Amino acid sequence: MNKGYLWVLGSAILVTIAQLSLKAGVMELPSFALGWHWLQIDWLLTNTVSLSIIFVGLVCYALSMLCWLFALKFIALNKAYPLISLSYVFVYILAVVLPWFNEPATWLKAAGIGFILLGVWLISRPTVQQTKNIK
Repeated sequence: MNKGYLWVLGSAILVTIAQLSLKAGVMELPSFALGWHWLQIDWLLTNTVSLSIIFVGLVCYALSMLCWLFALKFIALNKAYPLISLSYVFVYILAVVLPWFNEPATWLKAAGIGFILLGVWLISRPTVQQTKNIK
């Protein structure tokens, strides 16, 4: 397996963690609105856990970008970019499975996930030219 695929997978997993962390963090905030309360120390201290979870999400985004740069070094962009859509699959599944997100599963959403997986499979298959080169 090309190590570029491992970098793409790492990027997709980190984006998944980032998305779920951001969602979990903002769900715990009493209100999510821009305002001066973000600069008040008592508000920051009261919401340290939520803000820490959000911070973890932002760090995971940064690490995901680093993985993405390495992935692009080893994989063509027209293959790498569709593969990153695996993060949509991971986020959907975990949001449905993990009870604190309380996200509903529907057949229509599951079909959408199926189409994403089909697309990833079609993109990641060896091309006819690659098959000829192997022989």
